Amino acid sequence: MRHLRRANDVDVGAMADGAIIARSVQEPEIFSVIFDRHAPHIHRYLARRLGVPVADDLVAETFLAGFRRRDRFDVTHSNARPWLYGIATNIVSQHWRNEEREYRLRQAYVPPTSETEHADRVASVVTAQSLRRLLLDALAVLSDGDRDVLLLVAWEDLTYDEVAAALTIPVGTVRSRLNRARRLLRERLGGEPAGTIKEALSNG
Repeated sequence: MRHLRRANDVDVGAMADGAIIARSVQEPEIFSVIFDRHAPHIHRYLARRLGVPVADDLVAETFLAGFRRRDRFDVTHSNARPWLYGIATNIVSQHWRNEEREYRLRQAYVPPTSETEHADRVASVVTAQSLRRLLLDALAVLSDGDRDVLLLVAWEDLTYDEVAAALTIPVGTVRSRLNRARRLLRERLGGEPAGTIKEALSNG
């Protein structure tokens, strides 16, 4: 998107996100500055949740959605990243819904494997990715809302106010969801959820 910038991009580069987005309503090409500033962070978040190949596609979808909604952005906010995290989180949820539908369709047509083959495959996966599987199983017990709050705090280091802005929920709801998620994950993992999540990520 860099090639879309105008010649006066030095001035644009010094502007806050809100001012750039407000200006982009009349000058769409300068929205590329928002992409340049925040795409690496949004890509990292999507890659952690869905894997790098999927993230490569969905990061573009996130910014396209943001571009289309830019006239609804609260331009008094100087940082657009929480808003973009909110869009990305919604796209993650839609992706999982699509994947679930596709899986159910495949199950209707693909014959089940033998019990022995299934057991061998499960044993292989558990051996190779035990820590990651433990984490994913623990995250699976959370509601979608609790999981979104936990991951935005643990992975992206967002403040409570930023998570509230990203998910358009009150700060009090962020606190209650985070406390509930941490309590449930402690019971499953026997440790601090944020630390366990980051450790699992660092180990691939």
